[in-house]
Order: sequence, then structure tokens, then C-alpha cells
Amino acid sequence: MSQTYIPRSLEPVLKKAVSQFPAVVLVGPRQSGKTTLLKHLYWDQYPIVSLEPPDVRMAALSDPRGFLNLYPPPVVFDEIQYAPALLPYIKEKVDAHRDRPGQYILTGSQNLLLMQQVTESLAGRAAVLKLLPMSRWEVNHHPQRTLPWETDTAISLPSQPIHELWEHILRGFYPEIVCNSDRDVRLWQASYVQTYLERDIRNLRNIGNLTLFQTFLRALAARSGQILNLSDLAKDVGVSVNTAKDWISILEASFQIFILRPYYANIGKRLVKSPKVYFTDTGLLCYLVGLRDTEHAASGPMGGAIFENLVVAELFKIYIHRGEEPALYYWRTAAGSEVDMVIETQDNLIPLEIKQSETLRPEMAKEIVNFQKDFEGKAGQGYVIHPGHMTLPLGKGVMTLPLAKL
Repeated sequence: MSQTYIPRSLEPVLKKAVSQFPAVVLVGPRQSGKTTLLKHLYWDQYPIVSLEPPDVRMAALSDPRGFLNLYPPPVVFDEIQYAPALLPYIKEKVDAHRDRPGQYILTGSQNLLLMQQVTESLAGRAAVLKLLPMSRWEVNHHPQRTLPWETDTAISLPSQPIHELWEHILRGFYPEIVCNSDRDVRLWQASYVQTYLERDIRNLRNIGNLTLFQTFLRALAARSGQILNLSDLAKDVGVSVNTAKDWISILEASFQIFILRPYYANIGKRLVKSPKVYFTDTGLLCYLVGLRDTEHAASGPMGGAIFENLVVAELFKIYIHRGEEPALYYWRTAAGSEVDMVIETQDNLIPLEIKQSETLRPEMAKEIVNFQKDFEGKAGQGYVIHPGHMTLPLGKGVMTLPLAKL
């Protein structure tokens, strides 16, 4: 086991799933640490068989039953998307011992086709978990934590100088970058984007013009945190709206981006209105928009959007690594009032504004107050999240929240 292993928030969730389900499917983007996590937890219990090498893949596809007999459970099949034909035969094995948990752990880097095949073959038999790049809590070795609105005793991370925070934003939160401080970040990010384009994208869709797709990816990065106008995006890149929709679905399926939909009390409306798009990793976001140093990143025209992306992605990862589907939204009215994020809990709605400024002013709470009026009785305490260190009230029902306390 590597001495640089950093504990992940997903560990207790994964252990529980393995103890209760015959099969567990662990998905996430390439290099998010899926294999490392499994090696750390199960190195002495589960052999790990990668299906990526062509000869192993061919053996699995040519004689699935023989292959599975060669690797009896408990076993980890890594990168199962390379041999999805194994899934019906794994179902056959599972059904022969349905009451035996922890027989198979399957990992995959692509969500769209893989999940369709898992649903068809292993419905009711497999728990599906996601592992994304590291959260700031994991980086700081506090993988288990509660959020400030969940408890009065939530701990804070160590205070961090603003330039250091932006260095982390530029580097990103993939484990290989976090664990190797001397790694050439630009070279790693360039290689990651190229590898991702050549391997995952071609496996998911037959995209002929990868250069055009990369242009689309950079144009989308420049719109991070904005309400997405697909027509404008498609026009700027020179593709059809349907192609733009298809490419966004590919990016979401391969965990490069995630979607924030508008909050409406009417659930049907949430699905048809314009979403916001955020990148799962701020390092790749900064790479795609050409930012190379902290000064230009923090003080440039995208500084506010990148900081917002950091906060939204952090919350997204926190909920995902708990094994939950995040109920995260944004709120905007026809009159132009907007709240950056709304978290829907069982009890209430938590409005959040995200401000890059360390200078806190009462007017920062204005949009949260508007939201609380519109959803009186349902809206709870609101927060203005900022990179500074001050916690203070900005009015009734609104507090400032330093990023370190998130």
C-alpha cells in the first residue's frame, strides 16, 4: 500500500455496500482513485483484475463463463466498461448465491453506457457508488465531516492564505496531483485532456473531429457558472444545437462536468429550464481556459466564476462521497433575482451566495433575503460563502461562512 494514500470520504459507504450487496459498482472519472481505494481497503481479500489490456479483454469476451471460473469471487474487475458482455454472466453467478454479499466489485470510468448495462443486468443486485476527485476535506485529512447547517459543532479546516488557496484551485484535486507536489501540473493536465479525448470520448461516441470537440470543451469552460444558452454555445463553436446537447451529455456521463438545475416548487419545471454547468475539477477548468498563474486566475474576469465553481464542486463531491444524490439547485426569477445555490434537505431549503471578495457587506445578503421571502416557511438559514475568515451576521437569517468551514 502506498505511503501517500489519503483516506477518502467514500470508505465507510463502500464498506457498508460491500457488506450488504452481492455486487458493488464503483464509477468515476479516470484517475479519481478508484483502484487505489480498493487496493487500500481490500488488498488482502480481493484480487484486482484489469479488463483494459487487450489480451485480458479478449479472454473475457471470447469465453465469459470460463473467464469468471478462472477468477471466482470475491474479485474486483477493474474497468468493466471494456467487457460489458461479462455483466449477464456475473448476474448468473450472483443469482446462484444471492444471499452472499461482497462477491464482485466492478469499477468503470464511463457512466452513460455502463450504467445502462448495469441496470439491465444487475438491477436489484448491485449498489452503485461514485468516486470523484478529492474534496478539500480529504486533501486536509478530514474525510468524515458534517456541514455547518447540519450541526453546531462542524469543524474548520486550517486557515489558508488566499494565494495558497488559488494554487490549489489551479492544480486541482485529482489524487495524483495532490499526492505528488513536484508533478508538472500543466503537463499532467494536457495529457489528461488528450487521453480523455482519445479514449473515453471515442468509446462513448463516434466523434470524428476531436479538434472541434476540444474547442467546444474550452468554450464550455469559459461559461462555467453561467446559465447555459445552448444556441449561443453551438453557434460560437460552429456545431448544431443537437450536437452541443449530445456533447454535454458525454461530458456529464464521463464525470467531467455536472449540471445545476433551477429550483422550482414544481418539480417538472426544473427539468426543462436552462441549467448551469460546472466542472468537477477546478484544475482542468483553469487549464481549459488558459490560466497558468494564481494572480491572473484570481484577479481576472473569470475569478468569481472559478471560485464559485470551487464551492459548488466541493458541495457536490461531499454529497456524492456520502453515497447520496445531491439535491443542489440555483434560483433565478423573471425579475432577475438570483441565488447561486439552493440545497434541498428533508426539512428546508438552504440558500447560499458565493462571493470571491473577502470584504463582507450587508448587501451581499439581498438575494438570500428575497429567496427567504418567496419561500417563507420553507427557507432556512442562508449563508454567504467567502474565502476570508470572518463569521458574522449580515441580517436576520443570513450569516457569512468562511470557505474553511465548508
